[in-house]
Amino acid sequence: MALTQADLDSLDAAIATGELVVEYNGRKVQFRSIPDLLAARAHVSSVLATSNTAGSATRRGSYRVSFTTARGD
Repeated sequence: MALTQADLDSLDAAIATGELVVEYNGRKVQFRSIPDLLAARAHVSSVLATSNTAGSATRRGSYRVSFTTARGD
C-alpha cells in the first residue's frame, strides 16, 4: 500500500489534537507517544517527497528565442 497525502493529513490532525490513535491505510494504529507520531509523520513525509520527486522526473531544457522587429516605413 502506498502512502498518500491523506495519511499525512491524518497524522497532522492527530498531532494537533494530541490523539494517539490514527487511522491511515485503512487501519487503526495506536501510537505510544507524541514523539512516535512525529517520527511516523517524518517517515510519511519523506516517502511522499521521494515519490513526488521520482514521479515528476520531467526533462527540462533551455530554449533561445530571438525576436526581430520591422518598422514598416
